[in-house]
Amino acid sequence: MKKVLIITYYWPPDNGAGVYRWLKFVKYMRNYGWEPIVYTVDQKHDKNGDQSVMKDVPEGIEVLKCPIIEPFQIFQNIMAFGKSKKVQPGFVNAKKGGGKFRKLMFWIRGNFFIPDARKFWINPSVRYLNKYLKENPVDLLVSTGPPHTTHVIAQRVKRATGVKWLADFRDPWTNIDFYKELQLSEWADEKHHRMEKEVLTQADKVTTVSWNWGKELEEIGGKPVTVITNGFDDDDFESGGEVTTDFLILHAGSMNKDRNPYILWRALGRMCKDNAKFAAKLKIELIGAVDYMVIKEINENGLKDYVTLIDRLNHDEVIAKQCSCAVLLLALNDTPNISGVVPGKLFEYLRANRPILTIGDKSGDSAKIITKTNHGVTVGFTDEAEVESTLKFMFDQHVVGKLENTSKGIEAYSRKALTEKMCGEFDEVIG
Repeated sequence: MKKVLIITYYWPPDNGAGVYRWLKFVKYMRNYGWEPIVYTVDQKHDKNGDQSVMKDVPEGIEVLKCPIIEPFQIFQNIMAFGKSKKVQPGFVNAKKGGGKFRKLMFWIRGNFFIPDARKFWINPSVRYLNKYLKENPVDLLVSTGPPHTTHVIAQRVKRATGVKWLADFRDPWTNIDFYKELQLSEWADEKHHRMEKEVLTQADKVTTVSWNWGKELEEIGGKPVTVITNGFDDDDFESGGEVTTDFLILHAGSMNKDRNPYILWRALGRMCKDNAKFAAKLKIELIGAVDYMVIKEINENGLKDYVTLIDRLNHDEVIAKQCSCAVLLLALNDTPNISGVVPGKLFEYLRANRPILTIGDKSGDSAKIITKTNHGVTVGFTDEAEVESTLKFMFDQHVVGKLENTSKGIEAYSRKALTEKMCGEFDEVIG
C-alpha cells in the first residue's frame, strides 16, 4: 500500500459540509492501493458532533490530532455579549441588526487572520508533521481547504521534507463569494493573492470541484487543474424513504442572504392565495442556519405557517428527508463566482431521486449537471414567471403521483468512482 497523509481541518464527528468530501475518499481509498493517514484538529471540545458519520471512518486508520488555538473565536465570543450576535456559519445573520458588529468581525478576520482564522494551527502542525514524517515516511501529502491554512501547512512540510503534494480546493480562495465582505486593506488583499498563487504554483497537483473554478485557478497558477466533483455514497441511501403526499419542498444546508430565492417565495405566496388546493398541500422545510432576511421575505409573502425551520439534523436524518420530499430546492449564491458553484448537496439530491428545482445561473456548472442527468429544472435568479409555471407543473404531477425523474448517468458521481479518479491523480503525482 502506498501511503498518503491528508491534512484536513474537518473530520468526524464534525458533520459540516467540509467533512464529507475527504471522509468519503478515505472510506474507499484502500480499494485503489492507497493507505490514508489523516491529520486533523483535536475536536474534543465539539459538543455538536454527529456520531453517525463515524461509521464511514475505515477500521484501523491512523488519525493524528493536534490541538488548535483559535483566538478569533475567543475574541468573537467576548465581543458578542451573548448568542444573539454570534456570527453563524456561511455568513448567515440569524438576527435583525448587528451590522456594526458583523463588519468589525469580518474586518478583523480578513486583515489580521491570514489566510484564515485557523492560522495559529500552522506552526505547531508543521513542527508535528516534520517530526512524524522522519519516523513515518509517506508517498504523498494532500491538503484540502478551506480553511486554506491546511495548504500553507502542506506547503511548508513539502519544503522541509520534499514529499510530493496535492492541493485540493473545495472552494476558491480569493474568489470565494464572501471575499468582498472581509473589507480587506490593500496590504491584506495583496497578501491573500500572493499566498494563493504560491500554493497553486508550488503544489505538484491541484484539484477542485467544478469546471469554472478549475479555469479560474489555472489562470492564477499558470498550470492545469484537475476537476473531481463531489458526489454521493450509495451506502447512505440503503434505507431510502416513502415520498410524502404533501407538496413538500425541502432545502438542506445553510441559506444566507446571497442564497435567498426571493422569486420562489413570491411565487409560492401568490399560488397559495389563488389556489386553495395548493395551499392545503404546501409544506416547506429548511434544514440549517437561515438568514434573517430570508425569514423576513418568507413572512412578507404570507408563508410563515407553511415553513418549518430545522436547525440541525444528523446526516442520516437529512438523507431520509431528501428521499421523501416532493421537490428538492437548490438555492445558489447570487454572487460573481456563481458559475462554478456546485454545492455538495447537489449530488445527494441526485441520488435521492427527487426532482430538483434550482434557483441560480442557468449556464453555470450546477445547471449543466442537472441538465445532463435530466434531474430537474434551473430557473434564473429573477425569472418569477418561470418559477411559478415550474411549480404549477410539479404540483399537478405530484398530486397524481407522476412527479418522478428519468435520470441518467449519475453513476459517474458515486463516491467509489470519484475515489478511483482521485487515486489515479495520486499515482500520476508520484510517478
